Amino acid sequence: MSQYPKKELAQHVIATCISHSIEHVVISPGSRNAPLTIGFLNHPSIKTYSIVDERCAAFVALGMAQQLKQPVAIVCTSGSALLNYYPAVAEAFYSDIPLVVISADRPSHLIDRGDGQTIRQEDVYENHILFSANLVDNNGLIEENLNLLNYALTVAALEKGPVHINVPMDEPLYETDDEIISFDKIKNTIEEQPIQVDELQTYADTWNLASKKMVLVGSNFPSELLQLQLDKIIQDESVIVLTETTSNLHNTHFINSIDKVIFTLTDTELEALQPEIVLSLGGMIVSKKIKQYLRKFQPTHHWHVDAQKAFDTYFCLEKHFDVSPELFFSQFFFLTKEKSSEYRNQWLKIKESRAKNHNAFLAQCAYSDLKVFEIVLESIPEKVQLQLSNSSIIRYTQLFDIKKSWQVFCNRGTSGIDGSTSTAVGASLLVENQTVFITGDVSFFYDSNALWNQYIRKDFRIILINNNGGGIFKVIPGPKESNALEYFETPHGLTAEHLCKMYGFEYQSVASIDQLNVSLPDFYSESDKPKLVEVFTPSDENDGVLKAYFKAMK
Repeated sequence: MSQYPKKELAQHVIATCISHSIEHVVISPGSRNAPLTIGFLNHPSIKTYSIVDERCAAFVALGMAQQLKQPVAIVCTSGSALLNYYPAVAEAFYSDIPLVVISADRPSHLIDRGDGQTIRQEDVYENHILFSANLVDNNGLIEENLNLLNYALTVAALEKGPVHINVPMDEPLYETDDEIISFDKIKNTIEEQPIQVDELQTYADTWNLASKKMVLVGSNFPSELLQLQLDKIIQDESVIVLTETTSNLHNTHFINSIDKVIFTLTDTELEALQPEIVLSLGGMIVSKKIKQYLRKFQPTHHWHVDAQKAFDTYFCLEKHFDVSPELFFSQFFFLTKEKSSEYRNQWLKIKESRAKNHNAFLAQCAYSDLKVFEIVLESIPEKVQLQLSNSSIIRYTQLFDIKKSWQVFCNRGTSGIDGSTSTAVGASLLVENQTVFITGDVSFFYDSNALWNQYIRKDFRIILINNNGGGIFKVIPGPKESNALEYFETPHGLTAEHLCKMYGFEYQSVASIDQLNVSLPDFYSESDKPKLVEVFTPSDENDGVLKAYFKAMK
């Protein structure tokens, strides 16, 4: 016979989550959250995951919600536990990922009374949360609690972001019952409203007159319809489409490696390519160069299309179309006309030149981070989910063409290194295809507790590029010229070998092109354990190779 919590407030939280179709709950251990843990664990509608480290737990859930595009809940005890959720909460906030934080709390009369494991939990995520539901452990306020619960879960589902439900509970905490409350199912769906044609016509008229138009796409969940729509728009000679690796969009006429194309252009050349209109889509942009370019040579018009939010990234945002790109283009195309122009071809000529220089440089490139990325990206099979850590990893990847069948993700909301491994682990649990995760050494060791769970799939693969520190700090201007480089780069001399033994990963290390070429073909094949290959690269040479690469792009 199943056991459910006797506490009515815990039952209400669980029943409301189920009524809003939450199916996955990641739980970290504790006593104050015992009623929630017992209830979620024993409910047949919920799949639970036990992950000790709250920071990792939150990013694992974030990876799940990233793939589902539906809310996933995390549950923790009182005190500092929920503070460890904060990095993932901020990432969810800026990446529009529906994460439901459920924290157990001491009752209000014990706050600031010297009680153990007690902090001020109400509104703790105030600056990075869509809604905070501060419940009250009072049977006289049942309706108020239920209203807060329903509103919080509706906001998470419809507005695509994090919400916080704080649940105060007094002892006893472990009493159980044989029955649990249930509520009717609630459908959190919203039907997009088309843009008024008269309003859209005004912008279409401006579009039709312009001969230099840029479509810029940041992070974006794979979309076959959007791919078809942008395949159509690039047929217009007056339009160039710039995409990032995380856009999950591909076309030979797109500029898919932005930094490679524009890094060495002079101000005169950049000004000649200055767009009249920038139509931006999707989430955060990785390329610092395109941000600098469009801030210095601003378009006359910047319009952003996104159902959730629009950032004024280039300091000239004129219009936010608050609909999905798919709906926008389904209306916009009927109002636009192609315009004769050399604009697209000017960009593509530069792209073609850069591609030749890229191939020539890589053909004679010494063993380095850059050469490793060429070999690694070529080796990865078709139809994988490719998860990337931040800093150098995502930036190196953006210098290469990637396979169209991959689905590519990276935590670019806050661009932190802190939860990349945990996110990849979580995302892998809810997809059919194999997940390959590429990470740097600092990010990997920082988030090594991501491997401290029993859910990692046997086909999960980690490619760890170990250059003995934060190599990016040798590339960016400033740190290398200071006397504090070791405080930026943080060399450590560590290897992942013993971590792999502890967590049950097959481990191999390589330190040359030949070793890499020998090890990778079998790396992705079936196995009884997940695998990690650690690729050691020359820390003192990587930055010189990268700088020479960009110089060779001219």
